[in-house]
Amino acid sequence: MAVSNCREAGKFDLACVQEEEENMDFDIPLLPGSPRRLSPRAVARGGQGPKHGQQNLKVPGPRAPGLPGSSNQDSEQLFGGGSSHSCSVINNYLDANEPVSSEARLSRMHFHDNQRKVDYVLAYHYRKRGAHPSHGSPGHSLAIVSNGETGKEPHAGGPGDIELGPLDSLEEERKEQREEFEHNLMEAGLELEKDLESKSQGSVFVRIHAPWQVLAREAEFLKIKVPTKKMYEIKSEGSIAKKFNEILKRLSSPLKPRVPDHNDNKMKNLSYPFSREKMYLYNIQDKDTFFDNATRSRIVHEILKRTACSRANNTMGINSLIANNIYEAAYPLHDGEYDSPGDDMNDRKLLYQEWARYGVFYKFQPIDLIRKYFGEKIGLYFAWLGLYTSFLIPSSVIGVIVFLYGCATIEEDIPSKEMCDQQNAFTMCPLCDKSCDYWNLSSACGTARASHLFDNPATVFFSIFMALWATMFLENWKRLQMRLGYFWDLTGIEEEQEHSRPEYETRVREKMLKESDKSVVQKLGANTTESEDEDDEDKLTWKDRFPGYLMNFASILFMIALTFSIVFGVIVYRITTAAALSLNKATRSNVRVTVTATAVIINLVVILILDEIYGAVAKWLTKIEVPKTEQTFEERLILKAFLLKFVNAYSPIFYVAFFKGRFVGRPGSYVYVFDGYRMEECAPGGCLMELCIQLSIIMLGKQLIQNNIFEIGVPKLKKLFRKLKDETEPGETDSAHSKHPEQWDLDYSLEPYTGLTPEYMEMIIQFGFVTLFVASFPLAPVFALLNNVIEVRLDAKKFVTELRRPDAVRTKDIGIWFDILSGIGKFSVIINAFVIAVTSDFIPRLVYQYTYSHNGTLHGFVNHTLSFFNVSQLKEGTQPENSQFDREVQFCRFKDYREPPWAPNPYEFSKQYWSVLSARLAFVIIFQNLVMFLSVLVDWMIPDIPTDISDQIKKEKSLLVDFFLKEEHEKLKVMDELAQRSQGGGQHSRRSRAASSALSGWSQPGSLASSGSQHTNV
Repeated sequence: MAVSNCREAGKFDLACVQEEEENMDFDIPLLPGSPRRLSPRAVARGGQGPKHGQQNLKVPGPRAPGLPGSSNQDSEQLFGGGSSHSCSVINNYLDANEPVSSEARLSRMHFHDNQRKVDYVLAYHYRKRGAHPSHGSPGHSLAIVSNGETGKEPHAGGPGDIELGPLDSLEEERKEQREEFEHNLMEAGLELEKDLESKSQGSVFVRIHAPWQVLAREAEFLKIKVPTKKMYEIKSEGSIAKKFNEILKRLSSPLKPRVPDHNDNKMKNLSYPFSREKMYLYNIQDKDTFFDNATRSRIVHEILKRTACSRANNTMGINSLIANNIYEAAYPLHDGEYDSPGDDMNDRKLLYQEWARYGVFYKFQPIDLIRKYFGEKIGLYFAWLGLYTSFLIPSSVIGVIVFLYGCATIEEDIPSKEMCDQQNAFTMCPLCDKSCDYWNLSSACGTARASHLFDNPATVFFSIFMALWATMFLENWKRLQMRLGYFWDLTGIEEEQEHSRPEYETRVREKMLKESDKSVVQKLGANTTESEDEDDEDKLTWKDRFPGYLMNFASILFMIALTFSIVFGVIVYRITTAAALSLNKATRSNVRVTVTATAVIINLVVILILDEIYGAVAKWLTKIEVPKTEQTFEERLILKAFLLKFVNAYSPIFYVAFFKGRFVGRPGSYVYVFDGYRMEECAPGGCLMELCIQLSIIMLGKQLIQNNIFEIGVPKLKKLFRKLKDETEPGETDSAHSKHPEQWDLDYSLEPYTGLTPEYMEMIIQFGFVTLFVASFPLAPVFALLNNVIEVRLDAKKFVTELRRPDAVRTKDIGIWFDILSGIGKFSVIINAFVIAVTSDFIPRLVYQYTYSHNGTLHGFVNHTLSFFNVSQLKEGTQPENSQFDREVQFCRFKDYREPPWAPNPYEFSKQYWSVLSARLAFVIIFQNLVMFLSVLVDWMIPDIPTDISDQIKKEKSLLVDFFLKEEHEKLKVMDELAQRSQGGGQHSRRSRAASSALSGWSQPGSLASSGSQHTNV
């Protein structure tokens, strides 16, 4: 900051500094290939002048009309090589002729001056026209000029000589757009460093550093909360709760990761949004570390998002430039390597050792460190995933107990005993026409006994428990979310202003082109920076979006119909395969098992394929809607993807649970799908066992194949293909650079971060498996728990080692995902009520035991559920051919409540049928209302905000007011003391202004940081 002359004159104010800045000429090193549009700003960095051999370009600063220019001596005094106030330039274009040894670099996270930290990186690929390797060239490319090293200069005619031709028109246009954008970034106060494009082709990395003035300005604009100097003690719980927590801490100490844990501290800093006018409130010991790396990159990303580029069709922000292929990538740097040898530790390495390895699966997650490194949005995801996984432990224990109860009582189950008793000799009607024979019910003994494992009274209790479990989980998540929000200073944060998406801007521009001449487009580009104050004609109305909405509606209906068609196709496969296998005596005995197993595997494969297709279709449908902001785009994408994937994953299960065997008809009057092919029936023990098999295979298959193998294998394959592509590209190579790659090179080779939607989606679908049909598969929480133990470490390893560092995003909650979870929890109550009432035999057994049983037991239940049919009434051509049954059959039995052939109304629904149906409907109503009432009761009993947190928030507000008053009082006291020492009115006025400016940084005497932050051109 130009402050020397102002200080001598006693004019230490903003107007003086601005006047001196505007009248100075800068000596900026001119390097080969440097653009001429340079920022007239520099930041004082200790004693580094121009290097030997560099040329200096005198860049005049902007002069206000009528203002005299300052002398060249002032400029030389500030920027000369031998001055004590010498500055390094803002834009460092590395000279290829002056190599710098990478071993001499102190850190790969800084500019080449080893002082300014790299906060963000822009990457782009360039290719020069006419460049081709000469005969004998090895054909490798030197993609990056790193540290000024390019190796030896190629001699003319020698091996590896490369002819550099002029850029083609498209590449020239992109270069100009990049130069303008980078110039605008420097105008915003950022400092840039990039490599020379001295090769035929390659990648160039633009390193960006945000100086303190920019960080302070943007932190104030974004209202970033930072800790103040005031600390206070966190209120401890009561004596009993305190002792209980101490015991839990001692017991769980081996499970805690060895990382700094801020939540365990009894003291907490008061936090307040950053303000340059209140610098005295904050404990700024070191400006370089006051804002952590995640916050610094977030600030730079905000500047990148709102910086315009007029040459690129007035596009706004880096996202638009990446969409137009002007830049290839933009990302913050990781904090070094995670597997570097030695004892030097960084946050990334610490996360890898204590969190992102499978060997630490038993430890708690370092949520505070995750939030510090990746930001609040990703921190909340892993906190939610950790809470969900921990809540699966009690549900898994109860599920195992329910399963063991079924195993223990299997010998006491009277209906399965009756089915296995061969003396009863229930002769059942044929399962298909012609080729199927009569059969004994005792042949289905194994299926009946297996059904009891999941169809017993304990499953009703478990369904109620899981409904309450879902409510408890959501309530505890809301409490944990509030607790994390308190410790992470998320309380009271405002929603950040969303910038328009590039596709939205393009669509608006196209609309304006159609409606008027190009001058309106220029007007639109000039008004782009005016956040939301656009006129109605600049926005897309519902008429503009109607074709997109219509396409969305038609496409979603088509996709759902496609899913149902595939389910129907699998049904046809089951029917035809069962009929075909029944013709062969060797395969007749295993027809049901074979058909069920192969059909479920087909369903699983189809679900996995359609999941990938539906994800791409949902993204395409959301794009044609042209949402304005990224948040709106993400929410609409989530809803579409969830709807399609929900229907895809659960439609086969819904069919087995509620439709299979309901529309079969009866002997003599069957329902046929095709000529000769009847609708399939449930097994003699009911459809619950088949539902269990269907649910378990689909759930385990999705978790094993999609969630684990795909997540591990696909990124590795992408990385391998990218590596092979880089190796096969012709160009130059640099062995020295390949041995010592920079951090931005290493991060560029990683996969780009694409959001948390896939991570949440797979957990939400799993949450549906755990809650929706848990009455048929009590072991679902166990398999979900085992999967999630691996999933947490798998996601952790992916974020730490395989993905580029995401931008830190501040958010108070998990957004629309909580609403989806809450909807699934409520829907699960209805589904489980119908599974118990309709799919299982729980209600028919209760009705028989308390209404029709002679002794109040289930003896005779199987006979009660079987109806009679006179085989002489079978239609011609449907009787069994060449029946091998051991005795002559006059009546066969089938499972249904119908009148016998000798009744006045044969084969009509009997009185028992209507009794059971009314009992089923009554159970659904009672179960649903009871569980809903209990859920509301649990919701009411558990407050959303923990009492101690609400008390601490109130206490923090009062302490903050007291702290402000105290600091202001001390500030005024110091000002009065300075005013009393001054002599003379003019001198008093000047010194008062100097004292007022100096007091903003009085917590760090001798520093000009506060002055610079207060007097920054915004």
